Amino acid sequence: MSQGYDVAVVGAGIVGLACALAAARRGLSVVVIDRDAQANGASIRNFGFVTVTGQPRGAVWRRAHRSRAVWDEIADEANIEILQRGLWLPVRRPEAQAVLEAFMATEMADGCRLMTPDEARARAPEATGPDTVAVLWSPHDLRVDSRTAVPRLAAWLAARFGVHFMRQTAVHAVEPPRIVTARGVIAAERAVVCPGDDLVSLFPERLSDAGLVRCKLQMMRLAPPGFDLPAPVMSDLGLARYGGYADLPETAALRARLEAEQGQALANGVHLIAVQDADGALVVGDSHHDAATPDPFAHEAVDRLILDEWRAATGRPAPPVLQRWTGVYARGPHADLIARPHPRVRLALITAGNGASTGFAFGEEVISDLFEETSEP
Repeated sequence: MSQGYDVAVVGAGIVGLACALAAARRGLSVVVIDRDAQANGASIRNFGFVTVTGQPRGAVWRRAHRSRAVWDEIADEANIEILQRGLWLPVRRPEAQAVLEAFMATEMADGCRLMTPDEARARAPEATGPDTVAVLWSPHDLRVDSRTAVPRLAAWLAARFGVHFMRQTAVHAVEPPRIVTARGVIAAERAVVCPGDDLVSLFPERLSDAGLVRCKLQMMRLAPPGFDLPAPVMSDLGLARYGGYADLPETAALRARLEAEQGQALANGVHLIAVQDADGALVVGDSHHDAATPDPFAHEAVDRLILDEWRAATGRPAPPVLQRWTGVYARGPHADLIARPHPRVRLALITAGNGASTGFAFGEEVISDLFEETSEP
């Protein structure tokens, strides 16, 4: 066997890196093993939008607050630029305004502001469409460029904490103190398996029992629009999808109207998030389609639904498309999965598509569970 480690983390996506950070902050020696040469999955095929506002009430919302704080803590030292802060959510239906008013009456709206159309246009006319009836402004969210943030996070973990990375290495078995890989056996006292959307390679029976599916999303990068967004932008459709709004009783009337007016968007899991890169370009999306093995193709009709929502929310035509891509993540009936296939192993997944938003807090919980509750399930 090679040198020994306190913890082996299988998977170098955002959840695996979050677990590595939580273990390294305890002073533990950590090895991260990943089959790819660099981050290539859902962790970089997203907005990099650390969404706090609108997360489901309770544990997920608290995780998002904690994770946002960790991003702030490490950003400067890890050379990760915070590109945007806050949330700009213009709505154009009275039913959506009623949802926002109900949201403002909850504890989740602390620090937020509900703006009139005139107030919003005075602050950000380019991001306030002509049909806007109200705008929710939140200061709690932030945005990084996931394409650079995830590799920089890994590089910082190696430089700051001595986390060892084994890339292009398949893991065949996880049986502490033996981690069997394609490059030999690694010694590790404990292990965390963070498989992302790979539901068949390690502990497939546990993943099958959890009722997980793979969810495909479509996203685009658009040319700079010629103005700066005030913050990441969402819209009416997001109120029907994000639990912090969707679980409110007032959302039923909005959902009924959306079904009548934008049934195709709902059927394709479309809602709007638009964020802005340092060069002014926009990253917009997305959609949601479940399958055991999602097809790899981006469908123009779905992209058009996303771009139509951009136009409706902002009153601006969509700039030319520079890039299109799909991403796939594991989705389940709950927000996460922490399973114990072995007393010293945790199988850990975020199954709600919010890894960037909640991953750091989730990683802390996984490592705490690994070291403080190690009995057989």
